[in-house]
Amino acid sequence: MYLEDFNYSLPKNLIAKRPTNGRESKILICNKKKIINFNDIFNELDKDDVLIFNNTKVLPSVIEGVCNGNQVKFTLLKNYQTYFWKVFIKPAKKVKLNEVINFKNGLSCKLIKKDSVIVEVRFNQKYEAVINYLNKFGNLPLPPYIKSHSNRELDEKYYQTVFAKNVGAVASPTAGLHFNKNLMQNFKIRNIDTIFTTLHVGAGTFLPLKNENIKKNTLHKERGIISIEAAKKINIAISKKKRIVAVGTTVVRLLEACYSKYKTIKNFNEDIDLFIYPGYKFKVIDKLITNFHLPKSSLLILVSSFSTKNKIKEFYDFAIESKMKFFSFGDAMLLDKYEL
Repeated sequence: MYLEDFNYSLPKNLIAKRPTNGRESKILICNKKKIINFNDIFNELDKDDVLIFNNTKVLPSVIEGVCNGNQVKFTLLKNYQTYFWKVFIKPAKKVKLNEVINFKNGLSCKLIKKDSVIVEVRFNQKYEAVINYLNKFGNLPLPPYIKSHSNRELDEKYYQTVFAKNVGAVASPTAGLHFNKNLMQNFKIRNIDTIFTTLHVGAGTFLPLKNENIKKNTLHKERGIISIEAAKKINIAISKKKRIVAVGTTVVRLLEACYSKYKTIKNFNEDIDLFIYPGYKFKVIDKLITNFHLPKSSLLILVSSFSTKNKIKEFYDFAIESKMKFFSFGDAMLLDKYEL
């Protein structure tokens, strides 16, 4: 299996640069090959379906500084040992080892380790102060194919889910962006259970896979959290043979990683790096609500594992013919698991 096996051509006009007003979108019901308004999705679900969401909240982790007179953009990824952070830096070639990057209002850092575009830096202020700085001056890390200028107010409105709660992601769990408050209320009215877990989406979401051979790639680690209450509810649902519906690939990776390690869903607070590719046997998830993903991405490879590569190609071709919108702010699809 090679990356090129998961490539496809997409007309540029089908890339959603901004969401529509009111989170209005469409969803392809794959087993019926029909397209409906996303707000009507509850007609495709019933009380035997349990929806699992990712309630991570995107950190405004993008800040701009100056090094040797050059503008440098940082996306802060992960903190460790109070002062130290892993950072996605652009352009990386402008900053050398031990050089200092200065930001406005007295924040600065020194580059202490550099292997690629992800570097390690030491800030001159502690974790809490850096977080306060980000909340005041940072912007949300929008996907690189969205070229518009950052607007913090609009980005907070459109690039956070309505149920975002636990801060820590550097990218939004975009399948969740389709759900508005009215739709969430409709699930309650129809007795469709909803459960919340947390996976802090990390750098692996937007970094390309490096190795052409699929199996030789690894993902960056991301922190996953399942509460005691959520674990109990999920296990009860599984014991009652209810269908587990993952809202997004992040939920898939979290639940499958937990079950693969412990043979059950349990109280969980660990880093995960599960890379799912064709041949993987899904142990927890029965259905998947997900967006249309970038060519040759780990996310496209995951959904191809869930429903077979040929089926996904068929669904993607149909979506393109139907002029559905792709990527983070685009439309969605509802997939049933393919049984190996």
